[in-house]
Amino acid sequence: MSDTHLKPEGTLSLQTIAMPADTNWSGDVFGGWIVSQMDLAGAIHAERFSKGRCATISINEMTFLVPVKVGDVISCYTKILKVGNTSIQMQIEVWDSHDSSRPPVRVTAGVFTFVAVDVKGAKRQIPDEAKQLFAANAQVNA
Repeated sequence: MSDTHLKPEGTLSLQTIAMPADTNWSGDVFGGWIVSQMDLAGAIHAERFSKGRCATISINEMTFLVPVKVGDVISCYTKILKVGNTSIQMQIEVWDSHDSSRPPVRVTAGVFTFVAVDVKGAKRQIPDEAKQLFAANAQVNA
């Protein structure tokens, strides 16, 4: 994951506005609220990709770079990094894009892993078509 890129990488999967109820006593948005938005964005992408339900199994490499304030519009971008038989590893970036007079500012990024599950919560296979599509896209982008 590069910390030097100047624009979002991946698919815009979720966009929302930080509200007063999402802040701490200092007026900054809770980091946990931002992580929950990232998890929602990743789940949307993972479930569309895998054609079914997914569950988050790990989050790593998180660093908060700038605070988010009430009224900021955050955009969550998702990019699949790796696909296994039942799991999807995804980079998720959050960008503050509320002020159109300046370029978006990167707030944080992390690597999330999701596992595809069936209706009973047991692991399920990711469809071969999805794996093949990922492999084809990875070759094009290499």
